Amino acid sequence: MSILSKNRFTITSALPYANGPLHIGHLAGAYVPADIFTRFLRLNHKDVVFVCGSDEHGAAITIKAKKEGVTPREIIDKYNKQIKESFEEFGIGFDIYHRTSEQVHHELSQEFFMNLYEKGEFIEKFSEQYYDEEYHQFLADRYIVGTCPHCHNEGAYGDQCEKCGTSLNPTDLIHPKSTLSGKTPVLKETKHWYLPLDKYQPWLEKWLIEGKKGVLKSNVFGQCQSWLKFGLQPRSMTRDLDWGVDVPLEEAKGKKLYVWLDAPIGYISATKQWALDNDQDWEKYWKKQTDTENDSTLIHFIGKDNIVFHCITFPAILHAHGEYILPENVPANEFLNLEGDKLSTSRNHAVWLHEYLQEFPGKQDELRYVLTSILPETSDSEFTWKDFQARVNNELVAILGNFVNRVMVLSQKYFDGRVSIGSTLTDTDQATLDDLASYPQLISQAIAQYRFREALSHFMNAARLGNKYLADEEPWKVYKENPERVKTVMYVATQIVANLAVFSQPFLPKTASKLFAMLNLLSQDWAQAGQHNLISEGHVLGEAQLLFEKITDEQVDFQLQKLEEAKAKNAAVAAQAEPAKANISYDDFLKMDIRVGTILEAEKVAKTKKLLKLKIDTGIDQRTVVSGIAEFFSPEDIVGKQVSILVNLEPRVIKGITSQGMILMAEDADGRLDFVNPTSSINPGSSVR
Repeated sequence: MSILSKNRFTITSALPYANGPLHIGHLAGAYVPADIFTRFLRLNHKDVVFVCGSDEHGAAITIKAKKEGVTPREIIDKYNKQIKESFEEFGIGFDIYHRTSEQVHHELSQEFFMNLYEKGEFIEKFSEQYYDEEYHQFLADRYIVGTCPHCHNEGAYGDQCEKCGTSLNPTDLIHPKSTLSGKTPVLKETKHWYLPLDKYQPWLEKWLIEGKKGVLKSNVFGQCQSWLKFGLQPRSMTRDLDWGVDVPLEEAKGKKLYVWLDAPIGYISATKQWALDNDQDWEKYWKKQTDTENDSTLIHFIGKDNIVFHCITFPAILHAHGEYILPENVPANEFLNLEGDKLSTSRNHAVWLHEYLQEFPGKQDELRYVLTSILPETSDSEFTWKDFQARVNNELVAILGNFVNRVMVLSQKYFDGRVSIGSTLTDTDQATLDDLASYPQLISQAIAQYRFREALSHFMNAARLGNKYLADEEPWKVYKENPERVKTVMYVATQIVANLAVFSQPFLPKTASKLFAMLNLLSQDWAQAGQHNLISEGHVLGEAQLLFEKITDEQVDFQLQKLEEAKAKNAAVAAQAEPAKANISYDDFLKMDIRVGTILEAEKVAKTKKLLKLKIDTGIDQRTVVSGIAEFFSPEDIVGKQVSILVNLEPRVIKGITSQGMILMAEDADGRLDFVNPTSSINPGSSVR
């Protein structure tokens, strides 16, 4: 059954952290597809609420505030305003863009906590957590960095390694450091309230793995399956922090709710605030109805890094509460790369939305078009400025814009903009109109299945149909001999333009408005899409205007130069060596047994992008080591290479493989890895001192 058979929808788009501006990776991950889907539903007269807002309680915000010497409130006020304005100017049509710092959100988050607390759903336990003795405070997950036990990334956070995507607990990290003082934290006892995700695993397997197979996108389903395969563990829903939603218990003074408890509830509190502002009933969009046929259909649009929270953690919370609907789908996208490298906010390797809007005024739809055409729907994709230029110039300008302009100009030139059927339709005319009538179904099916790239290509093919029709009929040649025939040709061509106006509404809203204005036509809903008589006999068209302008080489060069300048600045910073770490004793150093080893075998670890399984001759034995170097080295290229290996590292199971040691790698500021190895051949087992 198509999702379009449903009548009420609750659409959420990932809450951006209010600690920095938006970039094109955010748009491609969640906001552009969510907006396309929502606009399409509204064209089909569905009851939809589309919500988003700033996530204002993350540890990243407090870290940024400490670095800048300001309060978290100053940070979130600044970026909430900038993000909200960027969304509005770009044309993302939220019903409300809310804030998790608002009172209605705090109250609703506390209500959720108390509901679960009073039902006895939490496990209360004392545990040892990391504490910064210099700053006299417990450390939230993102206040701790260290080496990932799975891929050996040295910049992993206490809740997740952003390099391999593994969810972590702070105590999983190797060589943990406080981001506040830079020193090794100590373990100190504290009490917290844990959500027993392991308790909900059987339910999640039935609801998610059995119930969502064939519903979720393959990349989403695969990640969920992997998480459940390795087994869920209780997760603390409270934190020792000074910024966030207060835990509503007398014994928990000074503690805050875990951000991944309160942030998804932000979707609900945003809906509640929208309902209060518009005299609506928020509960019909979120709570189970007496008749399940009246339940709303909840869909989360997010990026891949948030899959676990929206498919496992938040559904478990909603299930435990009992009164709320569960997500129908979570069409998460993969990552968007930029000019051959990963997007990076810290390295300023990004296309920032607010800067784009300033540097390309009036070109919101051009960016929407290009991002939709390259959406990372099931695998990572890449944005380049040359490709942006080519798609705008060769598709929007040369195909869509050119066709519309020719139709409008010829109609004004020959018939003063008045539409007339003229002579009888030929077989070619009828075949063209019949082809046109097939596009609404093609576009609908693709959007309903979250295949937005495919849907966009159908839209552009309809414009190609119009261009081919004009090129074949050549009205500019026929007019002198048979103006009545040209009336018919222009009638058919005008119907195609009118349909393009309807088709473009989900994808290019500003362009759609221009088209309807040029046609002197009110906007049409999807029920009119594909019809042959959207423009009636005798209708007078408006004035022609150019829909798009070409992107110049100078504009592209300017953007590429910005990225190069950021890269050069990063290189200059990287050239300044990091300060030395805290001194250790010679005895501590001697505890590390580092040997020269030779790689005997190497192969990729199945279903991973970053991991290689290595067989290494250490001189004392032959052992298996799993290393996160697959992005930089091919297995066949490193067999026989000598490496430095820490042989007395405690073994760890990574993707079902027992890894016995860690090879030493050098990493530059761009994240590029290289081996730490002898410059000439040396016997395996030789000690590194």
